[in-house]
Amino acid sequence: MRLLYHTPLSPFCRKVRIALREKGIDFELMEENPWQKNLEFFALNPAGEVPVLVEEDGTVVSGSYAIGEYLEDTYPEPPLLGGTAAERAEVRRLIDWFDHKFDFEVTQNILFEKLFKRLMRIGPPNSAAIRTGKDNIFYHLDYIGYLSNERHFLAGDQLTMADLSAAAHLSALDYLGDVPWEYNLAAAQWYALIKSRSGMRAVLSDRMHGVRPPEYYENPDF
Repeated sequence: MRLLYHTPLSPFCRKVRIALREKGIDFELMEENPWQKNLEFFALNPAGEVPVLVEEDGTVVSGSYAIGEYLEDTYPEPPLLGGTAAERAEVRRLIDWFDHKFDFEVTQNILFEKLFKRLMRIGPPNSAAIRTGKDNIFYHLDYIGYLSNERHFLAGDQLTMADLSAAAHLSALDYLGDVPWEYNLAAAQWYALIKSRSGMRAVLSDRMHGVRPPEYYENPDF
């Protein structure tokens, strides 16, 4: 069976999980906490990072961006990177936006500080960083709202990896109750649309020991 090594609230792992389900690809999950330095896992990916996809024939693909490209090349239907060169460029631009800019400005400041620091046992959360992340999320929600108003989905009229990247980050933050959905109705409506998809429903069922999400977490209508 195809295996995906993942950490439950990692946005990068969530993005791949959603993509696999959108493409109707069967897989099993193998939970991996990279900070525990499992040598067998490091043999698969010397970088020691999740996600890692292991195909049934032994092919190993590491990293969410590489896995996304691999899935599109190997399992092209339904397409998640766009049809034309211009569409693919826009999808990749937005993937980069959420997996680098949003991650650096928001996710790392909130999710890493509030959750992963505790799991890794590397000290208390940095309250200043958390405040920065919470301040930064507002203009990102404005951008998501703008894109969804102009295009229906973020990169165009069809669901793409851009939507999956954004939803993966937001779903992890929303688990902690740190997304102010009331701030931007258009962004909330776009996220409700993504939440209703079967691939997204699977990741929303994740639970972390000792941390419960808000009551509305799995409800597409909030």
